[in-house]
Amino acid sequence: MQFLYIKSLHIIFVVTWFAGLFYIVRLFIYHAEANEKPEAERIILFKQFKHMERLLWYVITWPSAILTLIFGTWILFIVPSYLQAEYMYIKLALVFILYLYQFSCHYLFRLFKNDTIKYTSTQLRMWNELPTLLLVAIVFLIVSKNTLNMVWGTVGFFGLTILLFVAIKMYKRLREK
Repeated sequence: MQFLYIKSLHIIFVVTWFAGLFYIVRLFIYHAEANEKPEAERIILFKQFKHMERLLWYVITWPSAILTLIFGTWILFIVPSYLQAEYMYIKLALVFILYLYQFSCHYLFRLFKNDTIKYTSTQLRMWNELPTLLLVAIVFLIVSKNTLNMVWGTVGFFGLTILLFVAIKMYKRLREK
């Protein structure tokens, strides 16, 4: 029974972590676009976005990332046989990439906190798709637990990547009209 509670908490914090990762970059996009507004409006928007980014980052995203790691590690201690499965190493590699993404978002967070906007909203929109792609790959891998299914999942993953980037480009063109 303890295992099910720990697994449930792991899943809950994975969901809240992803929610934070999805929304933080969306806030960065709006923050970057606010830079193009008249000065009076920009000052108000920057203050509001910084406040929202700080709360999201330190109250939801970072705690969720840490708790995801704690409960995920706890699961591996309870069921060490998971580490004998090939799919688990691939999953852990994808999760490692997700933590690298988290750190890159922290870098962006610090830039925006200091009013340094190095990236366009389009670049940030593309960056915002990476956790979606990782989520798709991880879920397919964990649910299927099969290398062949993982291969098909990976093919679908890359197909989704291409579709997302095409959709971003199309959206940008629509916005510019």
